[in-house]
Amino acid sequence: MENTLHFVIGIFGNAFALFLFLAPLITFKRIIKKRSTEEFSGIPYVMTLLNCLLSAWYGMPFVSPNNLLVSTINGTGAAIESVYVLIFLIFASKKEKGKILGLLTLVLSVFAVVAFVSLFALNGKHRKLFCGIAATVFSIIMYGSPLTIIRLVIKTKSVEFMPFFLSLFVFLCGTSWFIFGLLGKDPFVAIPNGFGSGLGTVQLILYAIYHNNKGETRKSRADGSLKMESSNGEKPSNTQDERV
Repeated sequence: MENTLHFVIGIFGNAFALFLFLAPLITFKRIIKKRSTEEFSGIPYVMTLLNCLLSAWYGMPFVSPNNLLVSTINGTGAAIESVYVLIFLIFASKKEKGKILGLLTLVLSVFAVVAFVSLFALNGKHRKLFCGIAATVFSIIMYGSPLTIIRLVIKTKSVEFMPFFLSLFVFLCGTSWFIFGLLGKDPFVAIPNGFGSGLGTVQLILYAIYHNNKGETRKSRADGSLKMESSNGEKPSNTQDERV
């Protein structure tokens, strides 16, 4: 019964993780349409690629038995993130392209070192421990990336830049894999996803508090600009009126 529940929770975790990996599609549709990465950063996609590679490696049967579902979804995620990074490199400016290529080289080197050491220098529990620590560290880094957005929401009291469904799937994905790790008695799955579940919970709570303020930040800034112009005796332009 426990094994069946463990498998079912893993299937749910795979589904929610897939939604997370596909969330940036709208962003990349815009990049392709405008043929420019604009102000978007490619760093999160490169770091998520590393997390997926390490987690997929950790889930392999010769590293960590009974974690094949971890390997399959992260292998899929690595393929998706690779496409994102490739698109970003095609449309990025020369300066940004150089930065992302440098980071990508570092990421692939880190994964290569982890894979090589675990295969040829370690075995059994030591191999699992080494790969598990590496996967845990970068999973926490990936889940921690929304912390800047959380700070922005608290500062502006607006959820304009924190999409609801992204926050929801961070929570569902983290919670599913946290339970999966607990049932499988695997701290290297449970710990980082417990962290992700907690951050997802914080985001949903903030959304519940500030959801009525969505878009208010931009409007208040525009109102402030109009008031300043009025006090200076200037007539607001039609463009500003339209933005308000």
